[in-house]
Amino acid sequence: MNKIKISAVSYTNTKPFLYGLQHSPIKDKIDLSLDMPSDCAQKLIDDVVDIGLIPVAATLNLPQWEIVSAYCIGAVGAVNSVFIFSNCDIKDVKRVQLDPESRSSNNLGRVLLKNYWKVQPELVVNAPDYSQSADAQTAFVQIGDRTFGKKDQYKYVYDLAEEWQKFTGLPFVFAAWIANKPIPEDFIKEFDLALRYGLAHRQDLLKELPQRADFDLEDYLMHRLDFDLTEDKKKALYLFLDYIKAL
Repeated sequence: MNKIKISAVSYTNTKPFLYGLQHSPIKDKIDLSLDMPSDCAQKLIDDVVDIGLIPVAATLNLPQWEIVSAYCIGAVGAVNSVFIFSNCDIKDVKRVQLDPESRSSNNLGRVLLKNYWKVQPELVVNAPDYSQSADAQTAFVQIGDRTFGKKDQYKYVYDLAEEWQKFTGLPFVFAAWIANKPIPEDFIKEFDLALRYGLAHRQDLLKELPQRADFDLEDYLMHRLDFDLTEDKKKALYLFLDYIKAL
């Protein structure tokens, strides 16, 4: 049979899923590529892959899509890896530099700026060095492993999953396993078993990861991230898409 082509993000937050896929029999049935979030989405849009662990905002660019797993990259409250870093209070920010690696988190920042904080700063795309800001009124969105240990470097730090929960009362879904075509039901069941295996072996995975003095990886993988795609998370996902459409 033809292998199912899958694209996934290569951040620490996806390592449990990758561990499961690589330590389960399904590894022989898939062609797995590791990409940046925006590239995962583009591969699915271009029909280069069949399933992608993609930023949920990217589903708006797909003519056909469906969720194919009971698992996701989500958070209930602070996630500790998706931020707006700022030198001033968010209400006083004049410019926000967007993260070139993430559509969903940039859109989450935009949704919160407009609807929660009720400010309309200039949004800067492709800043020469988007993740630095010496200017007093310039903030920036940053996600993933590049944020580890960075919270102490800025006076004002906004965890976007936490701010979303304050705004809506709901958890947040950053990325979901999305297919751009019908996937056989038996494959989906085996796929979820592999993902579940990886989640059940996070302690084994932690032994393989390089430890950091400035970031608690165990807390992050065991407590900050929330991988079950619950009904509340689905509700949040569709609410988020509605907010993006209204931007």
